[in-house]
Amino acid sequence: MTSVLLVDDNINLVKSMSLILRHKGYDVDIAPNGFEAIDKVRKKSFDMIFLDIKMPYIDGVETYKKIKAIIPDAVVMMMTAYSVEEMIEEALEEGAYGILYKPLNVEDVILHIKKATEDNKGGLILVVDDDLGTSNTLKKILSNKGYSVAICGDGDTAIELAKENNFKILFIDIKLPTINGLETYMAIKAIKPETIAIMMTGYRYEVSDIVAEALSKSAYTCLYKPLQMANILQMIEKILGRKKNANS
Repeated sequence: MTSVLLVDDNINLVKSMSLILRHKGYDVDIAPNGFEAIDKVRKKSFDMIFLDIKMPYIDGVETYKKIKAIIPDAVVMMMTAYSVEEMIEEALEEGAYGILYKPLNVEDVILHIKKATEDNKGGLILVVDDDLGTSNTLKKILSNKGYSVAICGDGDTAIELAKENNFKILFIDIKLPTINGLETYMAIKAIKPETIAIMMTGYRYEVSDIVAEALSKSAYTCLYKPLQMANILQMIEKILGRKKNANS
């Protein structure tokens, strides 16, 4: 059953929405503020979270950031009845799934739940790079294309995230702190053998031996920086399309 969390200080709104969604067959929890939402997220996994931007104590954007720290691939739809363009922009840049304007249309809410959960199941991506500029750029572009994207800056964190999430595709920089990209890939492959890895590097010749070994260990390919987003998007669609066909 698809699980949904509604977060809004307008109790009448969340109660009425929860009744409708439960009637439609969804498992629904509600929270009147960001702190309670964060606590619920620590205790339970949700397929989608609807989060009001303007709330007391802690606003929706800050709440989203804290939720994302707990569940990097959380699918969050922001909600607002106000003109808060800067906050909306910040939430979307952080990777929020989208924005709904009040008064909410129930059918629109249900369509977004269906689309988001389908996207999440089909295109969960992890970017592993200690260059935050590269990671954030990839995340912003891929998120806008409908993919669920998590980022981290080192191999050890990537391995821990891979234990908790079913990533379909990994983008892994070859040169990482603590352990390199190849070691990261091999550790994740041992946990989730079907995960597809795309290696990345800005050092074409310096790490050629590591690239060759990664490819020999079934890494999909190696991308050389600066990255070409059109090629990356085509590659993702090809990989996910192939996996979908293989499962059908």
